[in-house]
Amino acid sequence: MYQKKNLHKPFQFSVKRFWLYLILIVTSITMVIPFYWAVSTSLKFEQFVFTNPPQWFPTPATLQNYVSVFTKVNFDKYFFNSVFVTVTITLGHVFFDTLAAYAFAKLKFPGRDKIFFFLLFGLMIPFQVNLIPLYRIMATLGWNDSYLALIIPNLTSIFGIFLMRQFLLTIPNDLLDAGRIDGCGEFGVFWRVVAPLALPGIATLIILTFMGAWNDFLWPRIVLNSESLFTLPVGLAQLQARNTSNVAQIMAGTVLAALPMIIVFLFMQRQFIEGMTAGAIKE
Repeated sequence: MYQKKNLHKPFQFSVKRFWLYLILIVTSITMVIPFYWAVSTSLKFEQFVFTNPPQWFPTPATLQNYVSVFTKVNFDKYFFNSVFVTVTITLGHVFFDTLAAYAFAKLKFPGRDKIFFFLLFGLMIPFQVNLIPLYRIMATLGWNDSYLALIIPNLTSIFGIFLMRQFLLTIPNDLLDAGRIDGCGEFGVFWRVVAPLALPGIATLIILTFMGAWNDFLWPRIVLNSESLFTLPVGLAQLQARNTSNVAQIMAGTVLAALPMIIVFLFMQRQFIEGMTAGAIKE
């Protein structure tokens, strides 16, 4: 009887896994095809972009479109601006969001829950509602058309605080008490005990913040006037305006702009998955 169960269960389990893998493969292919088409188009000569039937494999292939991206616009400057602004914003989120989340999750002070409850109301306010007041604040401070206007308003977010708070709630308070007994101050407990245990949540915050800051177009387009300060999304819009008929060059710029996000996710995907699933199973 025991052997029959062992023979029967693996057969059912393999069938389930087959359908699961089939669904995942089909879904993955569906999601990868647009990116592959962008890469393929970026390697084509312009006259072969709209051929019928379409060419899935560029024949002949060329790297001239990538060279043209750097010659038609200041792509290297746009890339530097995006890296600088995005990395700074991401570091700000990791530090400030995690500290605020630690206070809301582990510290006890009057009105803590009420303050957090009202803070969550900010999630329901669209960013577009704050555009005019935020722009006027930047103009009053003299920060328009500068890195400060891009970085300072985005150094923290309510969603980041909420995300990290929910993760920090899963850390046992006994570990924090042990750190305090060993002589750590409150910041020492945060830095030496909480931060290492919160790495999966921090990785999730880094990926989400990096993607949001890297792809941000609306706010940089409004607050910037100097082309030397343009980020990649704004720079790509400039490229599209100058090359409305050259789809291959636009695709080359798009592929280059997407590479950093792919690299960040590949390096942090394990921590990202751990952070997204933390607390899903209770012991």
